[in-house]
Amino acid sequence: QVQLVESGGGLVQAGGSLRLSCAASGGIFSSYTMGWFRQAPGKEREFVAARVWSGVSTYYADSVKGRFTISRDNAKNTMYLQMNSLKPEDTAVYYCAAAPKRYNNDELYYTHTVYDYWGQGTQVTVSS
Repeated sequence: QVQLVESGGGLVQAGGSLRLSCAASGGIFSSYTMGWFRQAPGKEREFVAARVWSGVSTYYADSVKGRFTISRDNAKNTMYLQMNSLKPEDTAVYYCAAAPKRYNNDELYYTHTVYDYWGQGTQVTVSS
């Protein structure tokens, strides 16, 4: 059973930065596509970023492009989300997720339904 544990959330002022980490255990981390999602109060969970298992392709939501960077260290079984130029609208609970199944269509990784494993989430609050 794969377990994912996020860390690194907190309170930051607008324009500031945070780096989230997602530590994985219990599976073959290097073979999974990994993603970040977020959910704000009263809103649906939304895609933030994903890094395909091969490491070749990386995807971002339009709202975070140019500000957030997803990376992974397979040797440490850890994924990261570097968040710069944070805005109040980035406030949400951030979740990391793992998708063991491989798809020919990478667009599927934008949807939370293809991810089988989820962390408990970490709160990010950006003050104005």
